[in-house]
Amino acid sequence: MTRESSASPLIFGGDASSSRAALPVLPPLALYIHIPWCVRKCPYCDFNSHTASPVLPEEEYVDALLADLDQDLHAVYGRELSSIFFGGGTPSLFSADSLGRLLKGVEQRIPFASDIEITLEANPGTFEQDKFVAYRKLGINRLSIGIQSFQQEKLQALGRIHNGDEAVRAAGMARQAGFDNFNLDLMHGLPNQSLDDALADLRTAIALKPTHLSWYQLTLEPNTVFWNQPPTLPEDDTLWDIQEAGQALLAEHGYAQYEVSAYALPGRPARHNLNYWSFGDFIGIGAGAHGKLSHPDGRIVRTWKTRLPKDYLNPAKSFRAGEKALGNDEMPFEFLMNALRLTEGVESRLYPERTGMPLESLAEGRREAEQSGLLQVEPSRLVATMRGQLFLNDLLQKFLT
Repeated sequence: MTRESSASPLIFGGDASSSRAALPVLPPLALYIHIPWCVRKCPYCDFNSHTASPVLPEEEYVDALLADLDQDLHAVYGRELSSIFFGGGTPSLFSADSLGRLLKGVEQRIPFASDIEITLEANPGTFEQDKFVAYRKLGINRLSIGIQSFQQEKLQALGRIHNGDEAVRAAGMARQAGFDNFNLDLMHGLPNQSLDDALADLRTAIALKPTHLSWYQLTLEPNTVFWNQPPTLPEDDTLWDIQEAGQALLAEHGYAQYEVSAYALPGRPARHNLNYWSFGDFIGIGAGAHGKLSHPDGRIVRTWKTRLPKDYLNPAKSFRAGEKALGNDEMPFEFLMNALRLTEGVESRLYPERTGMPLESLAEGRREAEQSGLLQVEPSRLVATMRGQLFLNDLLQKFLT
């Protein structure tokens, strides 16, 4: 069976179509591109990443990505791309030539919005000034740099390949390469981390003047080294103190929290992620990539691609590992698990626009959540209270059927 002829079974979750209206306007469309290789697998990482061989199959992988995209073009419906996100893994391991050929191929298939946001994930240990200047010339206009910590002891505990000085230099090199819009990824709640340690990391990051900070707590995920060999993490009281003091420090320096773990200067939220959290559409290509695609008749389908790079590159295997049409009974939870991560939530009208479901289908769960103090009583918006943001899982349980 070849990729041209193979098709994964469509799995329906509940009643996938009855009582659902056709969508009057399709959501904005984004593209996620997964490049699965890293220099080394970190012990906390549960993403689909694999240790890179000395020579990466860049040409073959770009060919596969474009062939993968071809099979999802039926779901574009004349839309243009509002954003592209290169995730991983460490996409910056690929050469500018390879990424340039890929971007050119994508644009030949789907038009780019005039103000498209194109983000590339990078790690400090992979920074080379000439390479990043070349990336910028390709039209990549936003970087997301995986710092995690600036302190050597913490970086070693996390299995990172860079040191604190390299992390600082990476931000400077990004700016010198022409990136005036970049994110720094920073963790807190690290092994044996104190409040002072966490705030020192945050102050160092703020001093580098990123436009965006992803600041989130380390969690122990299944199928990771840390899950099987857990490190000593801070006590809950320390974690709470870090969270409160860190949020105050970020606000003091003009970084507004717009999502559970995302902070941005005015006008600089990540547009790709905003689209994701507001139930926009995204095509996912690459090993293990996920997508969400809406159709004019009201069908909304989640897709996922073959996970292992060797299988993804095997012409005898299908790119698509599976797909699932969302049922009506799943729609409230699916929509709200994204929208309620946003600190300001979304306008209520977005629910029927993006799902084809009547707003009344949320009524029972909404009433219970409001009575529990988890959801704000605000008819025109769906937005969690401060308590609801802290207990988001409890809030979402109200919308499970």
